[in-house]
Amino acid sequence: MVESVTSTPLYERAVRVGDLLFVSGQLPIGEGGLLYPGRVGQEVTVEQAREAAVLAASRCLDVVRDELGSLDAVKGIVRIGGYVSAGEGFVDAPAVVDGASQHALDVLGEKGHHARLAMGVASLPLGACVEIEMTVQC
Repeated sequence: MVESVTSTPLYERAVRVGDLLFVSGQLPIGEGGLLYPGRVGQEVTVEQAREAAVLAASRCLDVVRDELGSLDAVKGIVRIGGYVSAGEGFVDAPAVVDGASQHALDVLGEKGHHARLAMGVASLPLGACVEIEMTVQC
């Protein structure tokens, strides 16, 4: 496994342009480390990956809270992008990313409705099963 030797990030956690806040992709990392590493449909079940998507979406909202001072400043979620590490033959990325979408609705109510991308990919950073990014209007 190749590890980065860069000590400072080459990107920002979030960038604000006008009334939009673009949140960089977040992995499902909690206090215990990376949740459910592996490929969905192989080492990771859809249910596990969906749980990981909830955690990654929660991390996105944590970034939003940090950047705006409160989730009360959110006018709405514009878009959620979900990337799912898909095992061979796995074609149900939307079922995984549904976890992130539902979390946005649970936390923000009507302001949580959004456009969405749910894409299966060959691999993700650190071997994560899912990565979630978010664009928020504020």
